[in-house]
Amino acid sequence: MGREPMDRKANLLMRMHERLFDVDNKHSARSARSQKIVAYLKQEYSKPKSELTYTTQFQFVVAVVLSAQCTDKKVNACTDVLFKKYKTVGDFADAHFDTFTKEISSITFFRAKAKNIIATAREIKERFGGKIPRTEHELTTLPGIGYKTAHVVLGELFQIWDGIATDTHVKRFAKRFDLTDNSDPVKISKDLEKLIPKKDWKYVNNGLVLYGRYKCPARPHDCADHPLTKLYQPAATRWPRAK
Repeated sequence: MGREPMDRKANLLMRMHERLFDVDNKHSARSARSQKIVAYLKQEYSKPKSELTYTTQFQFVVAVVLSAQCTDKKVNACTDVLFKKYKTVGDFADAHFDTFTKEISSITFFRAKAKNIIATAREIKERFGGKIPRTEHELTTLPGIGYKTAHVVLGELFQIWDGIATDTHVKRFAKRFDLTDNSDPVKISKDLEKLIPKKDWKYVNNGLVLYGRYKCPARPHDCADHPLTKLYQPAATRWPRAK
């Protein structure tokens, strides 16, 4: 009678050790795979640069907000006209809501985005003296700016790479290459940040965006010969949903 509880306890401890071993192995495999992926991105896309067009810093903030669930091509078509009228933080802060919504009506969720852009411009003008904050904490206090937008802005405008921005491209590749078990973008960012050395964070978002845009689009297709798929062959048959 006394031995059975001891055997049960021993089995439980063994299973716990096995699970920990599996977790460690999984993390190690993902870390090694992510290093190879980043090595390719560093070589192919060595100078991270957004394809969104802008002249002033706040115009870039606006473009990134507009780009949520919308293509850069469509955003650029809109801002090519919009940015001739609105250039500074003050220009956007003084924008008339009804007029502004019409001017960006070609963009998805244009009413919500118009509200957030105008509100953010006013807060930057009032709280930050018209200057764009340079920290994630300050940026994410602004309307319509979350983790992803904050780190895209920090990287592009100030070369501050304190986080990995996860958009639809980064999300689908993180899942296709089995680098995460999560679906929430911020959790995916945190998973990637644990796998990839901080010095290489700047290559991830921009590199995967360009790779997804020009080499390996989201629709299922034969990509067995694509550079990144060659690093992880199971990706050839892994097509996770965008949402």
